[in-house]
Amino acid sequence: MAEQPKKREAIVRRLNKIEGQVRGINRMLEENRYCIDILHQVQATKAALTKVETVLLRDHASACVDEALQKGTLEEQREKIVELVGLFEGVRAK
Repeated sequence: MAEQPKKREAIVRRLNKIEGQVRGINRMLEENRYCIDILHQVQATKAALTKVETVLLRDHASACVDEALQKGTLEEQREKIVELVGLFEGVRAK
């Protein structure tokens, strides 16, 4: 991600939008809006976060992991694989 500031800026914009969505959900709760409407907004926010996660994961794979596999030591290669396995174990545990 460090080598591509435009991607980072796009992710920051996306996160700012998500932050606004969360504030909107909070407002809806304070206004006692219909539960289903709130839940739709929660789902939209989760989908937006999933998109950010996907972009970050793809970038990590195409930059960090790829570099370790091509140029890194065996230990560095193993470390990147263990990081990814750990990440997916955390997702599965939820």
